[in-house]
Amino acid sequence: MKLKLLSILLLFCFTSILKAQQPNIVWITSEDNSKHYMKLFDEHGIETPNIETLAKDGILFNNAFSNAAVCSAARSTLITSSYGPRLATHYHRAEGKVTLPDNQYMFPAYLKKAGYYTANNAKEDYNIYKADDVWDDSSKKATWKNRKVGQPFFYVYNIGTTHEGTLHFTEETMNNSKTKTDVNSVFVQPNHPKTELFKYTNAYYRDKIQAMDTEVGAVVNKLKDDGLLENTIIFYFGDHGGVLPYSKGYLTETGLQVPLVIYVPETYKDLSIFDAGSKTDAFVSFVDFGATVLNIAGIDVPKSMDGKPFLGKNIKKNAIENRDKTFGYADRFDEKYDMVRSYRKGNLKYIRNFQPFNIDGLMNAYRYKQMAYNEWFELYKQGKLNNIQSQFFEPKATEALYDIQKDPFETNNLADKDEYQTELKTMRKNLISWMECQPDLSFYPEFYLLENAIQNPVEFGNVHKKDIKNYLNISNLALLDYDKASSKISKNLTSNDPWERYWALIVCTSFGEKAKGFLPHIEKIMATDAQLLNKMRAAEYIGINGIRDTSKDMIAILNQSKSETEALLILNAMALQKDFYQEYNFQIDLSKINKKVSENKLISQRIKYLNSK
Repeated sequence: MKLKLLSILLLFCFTSILKAQQPNIVWITSEDNSKHYMKLFDEHGIETPNIETLAKDGILFNNAFSNAAVCSAARSTLITSSYGPRLATHYHRAEGKVTLPDNQYMFPAYLKKAGYYTANNAKEDYNIYKADDVWDDSSKKATWKNRKVGQPFFYVYNIGTTHEGTLHFTEETMNNSKTKTDVNSVFVQPNHPKTELFKYTNAYYRDKIQAMDTEVGAVVNKLKDDGLLENTIIFYFGDHGGVLPYSKGYLTETGLQVPLVIYVPETYKDLSIFDAGSKTDAFVSFVDFGATVLNIAGIDVPKSMDGKPFLGKNIKKNAIENRDKTFGYADRFDEKYDMVRSYRKGNLKYIRNFQPFNIDGLMNAYRYKQMAYNEWFELYKQGKLNNIQSQFFEPKATEALYDIQKDPFETNNLADKDEYQTELKTMRKNLISWMECQPDLSFYPEFYLLENAIQNPVEFGNVHKKDIKNYLNISNLALLDYDKASSKISKNLTSNDPWERYWALIVCTSFGEKAKGFLPHIEKIMATDAQLLNKMRAAEYIGINGIRDTSKDMIAILNQSKSETEALLILNAMALQKDFYQEYNFQIDLSKINKKVSENKLISQRIKYLNSK
């Protein structure tokens, strides 16, 4: 009896010590995979036994989102727990890194200050200058084992097995390497052609996901072997969506919606509002992850963070379970430019294409290393795709609305349906409000932000908040009937503010031939404007609408540029002309381009492509 009482007392004391200690927190992050390819989340996915085991004793989040659909922009959101368009951290990869304001830090710095050992193994990929107070160790050798005795730790382990580069296989690989996943029964999503290559790519990718799952299990087993599992909270998640065509880099659900499983041991069950082995439909986003880690660790969440915690002390279950919205953003991906924002609430998703004439399938050198992308484009040019499969290579609607439950791959735009007009207007209003509140810095061209805002983007945004709202209002003229918008377009085309002219030109191109009445203004801008990008936008309008060949004009504009990101945007317009509109030919003489500009890797890639036959 005495022995039994002593055992109970010792167990009570041991549990009390563990509870008194701040929990260890581990992030296991797999690259480039959305939830759609894992059976745990989707009927068309592959089995992932190790992650499934983690979920049996953990929490499965059906609606977790990355906010940005590409590595550096998503990881910059994660590390700051803040939205990229507010911090100017949303371009992939930034040609100039951002300096965070004095009142904001990468969130592991707060953990480190509170006594945590912080270790990252090993990918960073931030669009931000990293201070010395973030990681105790960030390397391929980083581990929790180097902490002091009894010191709590925050540890990140990155798995690259599912990264986009693994799908850059060759025809030889396809012919000689059989996949474990059956190529004849694998699911091919409806906007993809169901060819042998697409079936193989789907199967090959699912094999990589299973290999990644084994690595997840290895990390969990190391924690178990070190006797740490019962005082460690584990997050498993993907760092953004997958890499089958039209996912990574795009604001589709396959680009944004990630798998998330969080294991909370019995020791710390008071830090979770969810029961072990449960599932939740609550919406959580990368912007919330850092704030959640701080709250778990008992650290006050700074007001400078945008994110809101969903685990830890003082979290109310009803409030979390009622979360049903998320925002997404996509801008430059390597040499390919666009500006797209998304807002999802429940099953409805609203997309705003600020430059709808930009084609999703535009050439991107790294993306098109994947054989499936090339085949898809060739089939389009040969006229062998159906209407849904062709959407990727055609101009977009200025705004779109999708019912994700009925249409998970976003193929049926409901924005023009009478029965959805109330929802459309509400979601449009909410997205506009969010962009104004940020404020969204993308209403200035990237090169201008690099020259004027990079040292303190937040302060720049606050100082120019009224201007940004004004540019947003101009861009939204594209949502009106042309007759109602034309007088305001006219006013802004002749404005003294270069960015009012810039956005008026973009609106003209969005309206297409309807805006031909402004051609004299547009011609004048192309000939005389002080801003090269306004000259480019004018030439773009004239070229896209087939008024005349502006290829030589665009080359002359490019030759004047002294900024890499300015030149990239000019080259983006050229690539659009080459492949999707009048199919103009561009022969660019590198010797006539600014040396600094021509030596940029992304620029040299784009020029090489444009100069090819």
